[in-house]
Amino acid sequence: MRLPLPRPAAGNRHPSHIAEVIETSTAEFLAQCLEPDDLTFPVMPAFGSWVKAVEEEAGNLVYAVVYYASTSPIDSVHRARALGLSLQELREQQPQIFAMLKTEFRAAIVGFQPHGLIADAPLLNQSSFYQHLPPRPPQLHQAVYECDPAEVIQFTEKLDFLRTLLQMNGVPVDALVAATIREIYQLRKADREWLVQAGRTLSLYLKDDYDRLRTILGQIHL
Repeated sequence: MRLPLPRPAAGNRHPSHIAEVIETSTAEFLAQCLEPDDLTFPVMPAFGSWVKAVEEEAGNLVYAVVYYASTSPIDSVHRARALGLSLQELREQQPQIFAMLKTEFRAAIVGFQPHGLIADAPLLNQSSFYQHLPPRPPQLHQAVYECDPAEVIQFTEKLDFLRTLLQMNGVPVDALVAATIREIYQLRKADREWLVQAGRTLSLYLKDDYDRLRTILGQIHL
């Protein structure tokens, strides 16, 4: 029987609170999505989307980009099997299925905001953003929040975080960079000037590898 994650009542939880850190390291963290109150799957954050979590010892607000997500049985021994039912039929005939699954995602840390904790939820303030690894990542069982569009726009005034993404190993880096830029471009309402600057920055980091640059930019659209 699956035990739900400890969490406040849904009415007391910040609307953007979507997950909890279950594994952490210097450059990234693994988070498990909180279970919804109804018979649905937890919301899986999109590839290339932005999340944040607090490193409570110093109060730093850590920003990260989602690069991997999965839904799987909580029992690692037994795999899920096809049942030939629609989601509605699952809810009616096999409601226990939803309690036997977990949704997790990995996020690459791209920067932090010093002392970014306000009350019970991280919110935007006037502190500077730093686009390098924080002294420590978020601790285990810290809340993970979706980033507000205004935060993403402010954080991405600088583009140093692109180097961090390009240096990742074991992930589809070009697709990740494209998805991240696409997300920001859409949040910025097709700010062409920002996109041109992002392209120039990528060109410098890729050392004039125009094929990769063209592939990445070709995936950016509204």
